Amino acid sequence: MSTAPQADAGGGRDRDTEGRARNARPRDGLGRPLPYGTEGVARQPEGVTRTPGETVAEAQSLLDAGKPFHAHEVFEDAWKSGPAEERALWRGLAQLAVGLTHAARGNATGGARLLRRGAAGIEEWRSAAGQDEPYGIGVLGLCRWARELADAVERDGVAVDAGVWAPRLRGAGGTADRA
Repeated sequence: MSTAPQADAGGGRDRDTEGRARNARPRDGLGRPLPYGTEGVARQPEGVTRTPGETVAEAQSLLDAGKPFHAHEVFEDAWKSGPAEERALWRGLAQLAVGLTHAARGNATGGARLLRRGAAGIEEWRSAAGQDEPYGIGVLGLCRWARELADAVERDGVAVDAGVWAPRLRGAGGTADRA
């Protein structure tokens, strides 16, 4: 059964096939709604169960493509479907992706706040779980990246390029080579 949103021809709210309210407007690469009839970026399917390795690989691909909003949806699927003891990790990663989304949209305050919240959540999870590199994710470097970006968007107050600022999830570095 599909949950793809459908525009309501009667002028009411858009609904999915189960009748839940869901905006059917196309979206750009940062998840912003576009006018109906405009060509947008394909949405990530919701509710997909992936292995942790598949989650990290898919999210990294989306981050590298400058689509952190879409990467957030991949992390959200892992957060909702994964084991309870890992939910804080996946939630923190989703918050980092949304923080990058806001920073790329020019929302310095929201971006910085979510980047710091995600980093704190991941560090708290790491401390409780005793894992520095779950699934190859370099959490310490990733948290440094998040704070570095939060500081930059607060200092500069301008939108960042999401592809340029995409983090490296695997490995200890956390940061991309930024030109």
